[in-house]
Amino acid sequence: MVFFWREGQGVWRLLLSVLHLLFWEAGSGQVHYSVSEEAKHGTFVGRIAQDLGLELAELVPRLFRLASKGRGDLLEVNLQNGILFVNSRIDREELCGRSVECSIHLEVIVDRPLQVFHVEVEVKDINDNQPVFPMAVKNLFIYESRPPGSRIPLEGASDADIGANSLLTYTLNSNEYFTLDVKRNYVEIKSLGLVLKKLLDREVTPEHHLLITAVDGGKPVLTGTIQLKITVVDVNDNAPEFESTIYKVRLFENAPNGTLVVTVNASDLDEGINKDIVYSFNTDMSADTLSKFHIDPVNGYISVKGNIDFEFTKLYEIQVEATDKGNPPMADHCTVVVEILDTNDNVPELVVKSLSLPVLEDAPLGTVIALISVSDGDSGANGQVTCTLTHHVPFKLVSTFKNYYSLVLDSALDRESMANYEVVVTARDGGSPSLSTTASVSVEVADVNDNAPAFVQPEYTVFVKENNPPGCHIFTVSARDADAQENALVSYSLVERRVGERALSSYVSVHAESGKVYALQPLDHEELELLQFQVSARDAGVPPLGSNVTLQVFVLDENDNAPAVLLPGLGGGADALSQLVARSVGAGHVVAKVRAVDADSGYNAWLSYELQPAVGGARSPFRVGLYTGEISTTRALDEADAPRHRLLVLVKDHGEPALTATATVLLSLEDSGQAPKASSRASSGAASADTVLVDLNVYLIIAICAVSSLLVLTLLLYTALRCSAPSSEGACGPGKPTLVCSSAVGSWSYSQQRRQRVCSGEGLPKADLMAFSPCLPPGPISGDREEQTDVKVDLPAKVSNF
Repeated sequence: MVFFWREGQGVWRLLLSVLHLLFWEAGSGQVHYSVSEEAKHGTFVGRIAQDLGLELAELVPRLFRLASKGRGDLLEVNLQNGILFVNSRIDREELCGRSVECSIHLEVIVDRPLQVFHVEVEVKDINDNQPVFPMAVKNLFIYESRPPGSRIPLEGASDADIGANSLLTYTLNSNEYFTLDVKRNYVEIKSLGLVLKKLLDREVTPEHHLLITAVDGGKPVLTGTIQLKITVVDVNDNAPEFESTIYKVRLFENAPNGTLVVTVNASDLDEGINKDIVYSFNTDMSADTLSKFHIDPVNGYISVKGNIDFEFTKLYEIQVEATDKGNPPMADHCTVVVEILDTNDNVPELVVKSLSLPVLEDAPLGTVIALISVSDGDSGANGQVTCTLTHHVPFKLVSTFKNYYSLVLDSALDRESMANYEVVVTARDGGSPSLSTTASVSVEVADVNDNAPAFVQPEYTVFVKENNPPGCHIFTVSARDADAQENALVSYSLVERRVGERALSSYVSVHAESGKVYALQPLDHEELELLQFQVSARDAGVPPLGSNVTLQVFVLDENDNAPAVLLPGLGGGADALSQLVARSVGAGHVVAKVRAVDADSGYNAWLSYELQPAVGGARSPFRVGLYTGEISTTRALDEADAPRHRLLVLVKDHGEPALTATATVLLSLEDSGQAPKASSRASSGAASADTVLVDLNVYLIIAICAVSSLLVLTLLLYTALRCSAPSSEGACGPGKPTLVCSSAVGSWSYSQQRRQRVCSGEGLPKADLMAFSPCLPPGPISGDREEQTDVKVDLPAKVSNF
């Protein structure tokens, strides 16, 4: 019998595929060629250079080359004529297998400039493969009791070609017992079977020999054959029987391979080979069960051969079949029920959900931070999980439901002490041995404004030279806030108050962000020696917090005041000192004294006196004390001396640079007889001058010693108090007094007596005292000597010089 595989639906599909390929080729923008498989070497495929629009002369200079995905040696291009030809054997079946479409994709690459072209060469199938059966001879054993109409499945032939070349038809040689049955599904043959037409009789015909021929649809046609040798087998009339139809066993999960599960046993009443039993699993069992267990075909031992997992399957039903070796074989069936027992082989699982992060540091106790769920794939005690936290963390776990916990705040938080917590949650099951797992929860503590800005020290002492330029930077305050972000953003401002008649903000200002303090105007030491004020630091929190720091700004003196000569209203003009001198005075007699003051302090107010040389270089009979300003004779006067002497005294301070002033002294010489008329004051005091001056000097020395002792005692007491206890807020202590001693000072010199305010805003004014140790030079004492003792000590006021 011949079966033709020609159905209209398959032909239409083939035509539609060809039309689709043609339309796709025309619109794809690629160059397409076709070549038959098994074409000989050198077979023409196409004029590739011409079709790509390339000149033949450009192929070599532009480095024309061919690249192929996969097989690069099947096709080649002749660079002389630009023809694409077959270079080696093309086997479509080897190249594309059973695929309907088979093409070789080429990339043509040329340089200078670089261009890439895509070429597709379709490989056409030829009928070069004949149908092939799995074997040349097949032995079949069919029991004589097999009923008519029974179908014995056979495996058909295969053809490596495609299309019409692989369309097969089958024929069976003529016989009275069998016919050929071909089941089709559209264009594919699903199965081939041999159908029994009538009962077999082994005693009449013990063997049947059949020939099946497969013919393909190619031109010329190719064929393949298979011989069937059918042996008629005698009938077996007793089936095996199991001892029990159901076997129930228990097995722990994770049992190792080879573990015996159960032994099944069946018996057969037949004799000989019909009694021999083979055990097997039913072929209808699932692939999973077949992969987990193995049965010994002779002894009926069922053992483990795969991973047994309680969490995956808790029960297995194994269908076992016992088949004897009779002809025909007979079988019996039983069911093995395997119950899987749990072992603690699953680690608990932790899942952290709904994190409420970050947590404010002032969050109330009991605030829920996170929800935690636990699970364990085991059962019983193996699946009972308990959760714990790491020690020494301000959190705790609260069970809300079965296997659900809440992570809540258990104690107060302080971000400045700990800004982040790594909370480790441990879940442990109740198995033996128990298994555990951990999960880390990072809890960030958010800042609240609970820290005020803090200065390093409560008070700062700043020294600024007077006459500073307006707007100069004199100090920088800095406060640190332990909070974060806006709560730690510090701004600075002055604590406004009055300084005398003026506002503090007219003297200084502070930059709000940097904390730099600026002097807004030049400061004058003579007007203001100490400026004490407060700077406030405030953060940007809500509500804001702040603190204050005290600044004591000491204005240091500069030599910006020249000495000023004090002229008494005695004779002469307003700009000169006039004095009558008797010609009878001896050497060293004080005839006059120049007094000068300096508004500065310290060395800047320490004055010295020099006598300028006379005009013409004449030697003057007078000299001036370097630090006293006393004008005295250098020798005894005589009649040869001029009646009038004009002396120019230069007064100079010790500043850097030194500033000077000049004083003119007019001395008129007179005879001794005229002395009472010229100066009644000198004559009236001459009698007691020496006595008064001596007494005054003794008192002066005693006063100096007492004041010096009191000053030293005060300094020691102040130093001890300063070291033992912090200074009170708002108090302005006196500056360090400076003791200057010069052996060249004949007597105390002073700048001026004035009361100086120290602007601290609180407390009484202070006093700065600078003392010079007296060193009295030898020499005669005159009545004018009393003027050098005019020293006033005003403790509440600043004494710059003596």
